[in-house]
Order: sequence, then C-alpha cells, then structure tokens
Amino acid sequence: MQLRLTEEQKMVQKTIRKFVEKELIPLENDVLRNEREGKPSLPPGKLKELQLKAKEAGFWGINTPEQYGGADLGQMMMAIVLMEVSKTFVPFQFGGSADNILYYANEEQKQKYLIPTIEGEKKSCFAMTEPGAGSDTRNIRMTAVKEGNEWILNGEKTFITGGNEADFVMVIAITDKEKHQATGRDGVTCFIVDRDMGWKSEYIHTMGEWGPASLVFDNVRVPEENILGEVDGGYNLGLEWIGFARWVVGARAIGAAERLLQMAIEYAKERITFGKPIAERQAIQWQIADSAVEIEAARWLVLNAAYTLDAGEDNRHMASMAKLYGANMGNRVVDRVMQIHGGMGYTRELPIERWYREARLWRIYDGTDEIQRMIIARNLIKGHVKLGQFV
Repeated sequence: MQLRLTEEQKMVQKTIRKFVEKELIPLENDVLRNEREGKPSLPPGKLKELQLKAKEAGFWGINTPEQYGGADLGQMMMAIVLMEVSKTFVPFQFGGSADNILYYANEEQKQKYLIPTIEGEKKSCFAMTEPGAGSDTRNIRMTAVKEGNEWILNGEKTFITGGNEADFVMVIAITDKEKHQATGRDGVTCFIVDRDMGWKSEYIHTMGEWGPASLVFDNVRVPEENILGEVDGGYNLGLEWIGFARWVVGARAIGAAERLLQMAIEYAKERITFGKPIAERQAIQWQIADSAVEIEAARWLVLNAAYTLDAGEDNRHMASMAKLYGANMGNRVVDRVMQIHGGMGYTRELPIERWYREARLWRIYDGTDEIQRMIIARNLIKGHVKLGQFV
C-alpha cells in the first residue's frame, strides 16, 4: 500500500504549480476587473495562448489516450493537476481533451467530433438537466421522435456548463416514453447535436461567475447517425459522465481551500490586535488547524476515488463521498478565511468574496449534498458497500 505520491507525480505537481504561479495567478486582478465590468474573465484568445504555453511544457491531453496524441497520465494525475490549477480562480483548463463519454463514438463520429474536440477545433457540452429534472432523472421531459432517418428533438435543458460556447451538445432525450415512465432509467438516448442543426442557447445569470446556459430545442432534426452509443442506452452514458464529474468538484475545492488557507495564515501573522498578531489567538489557531485537517481528509478521499477509477473499479461510492465532503469542506474553509480577514474579507479588495460565491455552487451542481448522502446511505443499507471495507 502506497500513501505517497510517486516521483513522477511529484514532478508533475511541481511543474503545474510553477505554471499556475507564473502564468495564471498574475492574471487574477485582470480577471476580477473584467468580471466586475461584465466582461469575459479572459480576453478572446488568451485561454488558447495559455493552453499553447502549457502544450510547449508537455501538458496537452493529460488524460487523453496516447492514440489521440494525449499523455494518458490517468485519473490520479488528473486529480493532482486539478488541485494545483484550482489554486487560482482564473478560468483555465489544459487543452487536448474531450468528455469521457465522447469516446463511445463510432469511427465516423470520432473523426467528426472527438478528434476536432481534442485538437481544440470544436467545443462540446453535455446536457441532461432540465427545469424540472435535476437530480431526479425520472422527470426528464425532452423528447426525440423518429421520422424516417431523422429524430425530431423538442424540449429545454438548463444549467448547462459550456452551453453558450459549444459547437455541439451531447443531449439526453426520451425515445421510448413507456420504458422511461416504467423505470425512470430506460428509454432515453444520447444524441450529438450540432448548433447549426437549430438549437439555441441563452445565458443564465448566477450569483457567481459561472455562466451556464439554457438550451432550447424546437423541432430540431438530428440524423440517425448522430446517436451516441445505442438507442435507449443514454442513461448509462449520463451516469458515467456525472460519475466522473463528481470527484472533480472535490479536487477543485481542495486547490481553492489550500490557497485561501495560505492567505489566512499570512494575514493572521500580519494583523495586529491588542498588541499581538491574531495568529497568536487561540480562536484563530483553531480555525486554521481545523481547515488544514479537513483539507487533508478531502485530499485522500479524492485521490482514493481517482485511484479506484484508474484501477478499473466502480468508483461511484467513493466519488460521492469525495464530492460531498470536498464541497462542504471548501465552503467551511472559505467561510473561516473570510472571518479571519474580518471586514476586509467581505470587500472586493480581496478575492475572498469571489471564491465565497463560487464555493456555494460546489454543493449543488453535479449532484446536490442531499443526493450524495442518499447514494452513500443506499449503498450501505443495501450492502453494496460494507463499513470498514477498504477499496
């Protein structure tokens, strides 16, 4: 049993940390100013410029199979990378990757969608959530009716990450109402739908800087060959996409929490009250200590979820635990850091309030706290996972 990073993992971690410190963190003031003026966080082309710099350093397609030009470093490495990149709120992701379910595409679809996405020529998004169907997929209402060699899609998807920028969407729709009504799982299919086929997107304004989209399908015609996977097999694809995303939320929370806690430590040593730095006050020390312990606990939950996936095992239970604990840990830490900074933490002079607004989302998207608790409890009650079982 190995509870330490390998030398290769340490090297990657160190390299990514330097990239974040040199290329991303210096952009934070610009990002804050742009966001407060209602402009895009980064100017057009800046993200691509940063991705090319990362590519020159050898970071392209970190988790993409080698046959598609990627490094294929695995989920553990991806978790380590995400923790480092999330130490800044500058919106950045390494290029050369595609959604995990897009690899289920047939050869023709791979040429048209997968490879251009990996190469950065196209952008995709995944759409399952609807105005009345978030965690409860039984309430999905979007339909796909076959007419000749086409499917006609009608309905609306909401809170879709990347939906405003996407060139195509992988969307879940009901193709057999009877099957879907009977089980809530069957009778849904995943379609690859180009924007120019007719769907439209609109921004949803939120309390944070996340800009999700509402997607509207009004008699959008999709050819038969654009089915991803099999007819009525879309639910499992949706689960796989969501399952991968869950532990990622925990990884992002860890990176942000580490950066925030470091800010709190530095401030506590500088801030003087009643003749002493507040770092010498027990009330402050306990908040720092509790935060450090919780960050470390979340780290191992996330790494275990990633390791389990690398091992080819079902990681859904671990992913739910990593998401639930990581998201809540992040919320507690940012709240403590704001408290330690006092009134200054509440101002826009510091980025704490910006992280505070973002952190609240972690407990909602990709499965709410309540859904994660339901999954964890159900697995234990039904005996799918046993207490004390080390996986």
